[in-house]
Amino acid sequence: MELIATLERSPDGGRAYVGRVIECAWRLPGIYAAVLDGRCSTYRAEQVADLTRPLSRHAAAHVDGRLRGFVGTCTFAQIQRLVTEAISLHDPDLAEARRADAADGRRFDVDLDQLHAVDAHGLVHVDGLLDAADGADLDTAIRRRAVLLGKLGHHGTLDVRRAVAVGELARNDLTLDLEVVDEETGEVTVAAAGRRAVLHIHLADTAITHTSTDAAAGGAPVGRWEDRQTPISVEQIREWLQTPGTSITVKPVIDLADHVPVDSYEIPDRLRERVRLRDHTCRYPWCPRQATRCDLDHARPHTRGGVTCPCNLVPLCRRHHRAKTHSAWRYAVIDPGTYLWTSPHHRHYLVDQHGTHALDPPDH
Repeated sequence: MELIATLERSPDGGRAYVGRVIECAWRLPGIYAAVLDGRCSTYRAEQVADLTRPLSRHAAAHVDGRLRGFVGTCTFAQIQRLVTEAISLHDPDLAEARRADAADGRRFDVDLDQLHAVDAHGLVHVDGLLDAADGADLDTAIRRRAVLLGKLGHHGTLDVRRAVAVGELARNDLTLDLEVVDEETGEVTVAAAGRRAVLHIHLADTAITHTSTDAAAGGAPVGRWEDRQTPISVEQIREWLQTPGTSITVKPVIDLADHVPVDSYEIPDRLRERVRLRDHTCRYPWCPRQATRCDLDHARPHTRGGVTCPCNLVPLCRRHHRAKTHSAWRYAVIDPGTYLWTSPHHRHYLVDQHGTHALDPPDH
């Protein structure tokens, strides 16, 4: 402890530093000597020690032997590759465990879950970590289709054609006549063909069919992406719906002010849809979590006579549902869609279709 204090380091930082010094002195003698001779910085030696501490004695010796002559001049990436080589040669079990752990981290995300993930131009980010061979196959398929699109008359840049190619590959997969049989029940699930779109009509039909951009001609200037309230041009919506193979479900305007109670505690999908169309997000102050990913809370508990009706249902994300249930946070329904929250310290927040409004003046 006194050494750590003398070094002017925190307890955790000091212990880690001493551990690196011991690693160098006992298992990396060549690198330790390079530090003493001024051929290697202490910072670089500490980096190597952090990488070799999980390794076996033989693997650490391999790294030390290969690095001792040029540890002060090589890059960190070169050191990492050498450590990987040492693990493969001297600790194959660890190498396989690391490979399996890394494989479990594979993912591919289309960022549709976050608020405003889809921008005003109808674009969305994708990101992923793939098996290298799968990544190469995907790149080959995208590149080949992008080239074909250009030959067939698409005038976009190569980057644009690659992006279009991804969508076409996805739609081709959706049209495969796939059947999945449940081994226990024998139930057969058939994959739906093509793009599926649900269109909530809040505008005149001419907004989808006419080509004029003049709003006065009967069009509506803006649509919305699902319940995220991202503004999308009607032209973009029309382009999506006109994609060959698209299956469109048209849902008319719902009077969200209607009272449609049911007797059960369980909430039917038609009521869930009304609540989510009305409130869009978790109704806790400033929470952006989408209502489609929230619990529906009975404002007045069902066990105390509260009805299962949109007027008594409030979307709360799991975290804020627990806060309302297990802490002193409380809310009151002023009107369906308008809520008055009271914090544990008796501060008040009004949440409505316009957002969150702090009702108490800030303390000075």
